[in-house]
Amino acid sequence: MSRVLVCDIGGTNLRAALMRDDGRVEVDRMVAAPKPRSRLREDEIDPKAWWSAFLAMAGALAAAAPEAFAAAEAVAICGVTRTQIFLGRDGEVVRPALTWRDTRAEEGLAALRGRLPVDHPEAAGVNAFHPLARLDWLSRHEPEVLAALDVVLDPKDYLNFRLTGVAASDPVSMARLVAAAAPGPDGRSLLEAAGLPATLPPPLLEPADRVGAIQPGLPAPLDRLAGRPVFAGCNDTWTAVTGLGAQRPGFAYNISGTTEVFGLMAAEPIAAEGLLTVDWRGAHQLGGPGQNGADTLAWLLGLVGHADAPTGAAIDALLAGPRDSQPLLFLPYLQGERVPYWDTALRGAFVGLNRRHGAADLAWAVLEGVAFLNRIVLERAETAAGLKAAEI
Repeated sequence: MSRVLVCDIGGTNLRAALMRDDGRVEVDRMVAAPKPRSRLREDEIDPKAWWSAFLAMAGALAAAAPEAFAAAEAVAICGVTRTQIFLGRDGEVVRPALTWRDTRAEEGLAALRGRLPVDHPEAAGVNAFHPLARLDWLSRHEPEVLAALDVVLDPKDYLNFRLTGVAASDPVSMARLVAAAAPGPDGRSLLEAAGLPATLPPPLLEPADRVGAIQPGLPAPLDRLAGRPVFAGCNDTWTAVTGLGAQRPGFAYNISGTTEVFGLMAAEPIAAEGLLTVDWRGAHQLGGPGQNGADTLAWLLGLVGHADAPTGAAIDALLAGPRDSQPLLFLPYLQGERVPYWDTALRGAFVGLNRRHGAADLAWAVLEGVAFLNRIVLERAETAAGLKAAEI
């Protein structure tokens, strides 16, 4: 294939490009990601907003390079994970998606764990961010939604479904739900033990497998691509690490997006406290996503009066300011934390504030706080694997 329409669904923006088979980007465009509805522990997005953003981005690409757009031979999408889209039997979403920030499943977690077989390999990893806990929350608070539910998808899977009419995912993005659906030593899956339908995971394809063809009759400009293949893709972290060439045992990666994702690649599956071990199709990832990153920087810029400034330039300007000789420490747990603590109750703090500290000290502390947390993940992974990362 000489030209592919590629897209990344980020937490802050959606990006798309027409990419040649030599790696050259012909044209790219970016639109803002849908804003979640956030309240206390709730964080939801209407999946149709992702589809609208994708259509807008496709329109921008087609307007910028109409001939190149019409010549795209395939579509491949990656994007955020740890976000559940609930698709009904009629192909319509049955409620807003629960994003990676949603922690309302915490209130029923103890009772859920009490119903799970403790010897199931996935049982120890069930927390408020786990899809099993979120499905359990649905069963207790929105049973009518669970009754109408057919399959659980990631955002990129939902866009693939809108393009092709086929609901499918990949084993990396769906690793936790697939693990919960697998039978344990007593023959039961965690889904069964929780009283949930065992049919909720979608059919699985490898990331480079074909999901289906683009349906005719889609809104312009996608109607120009009818019949072109759509590939399954994977989550954004797997895609980035593969693209970086870091999916090799002994290599580590750090993806700095809306949230930080840090991990070490190992030849065999290895367990480490608080870290996720996932078969990445050829190597095993030891690490996973946090709740902080560029989103934490956006919070800081709003705090110091630069909410509307471009993030990079604004942070650079803050870092260039005067810095006090007494270090300021920052705990980056503004929204609880996933890797490595999996604790929705954790909260952030500036430690060691004095009267001389200013905006530059805050900026350095925030960046260093995120870096220190990444270091904790790296050290846990290296200790468990018995090796030092050859390269990050």
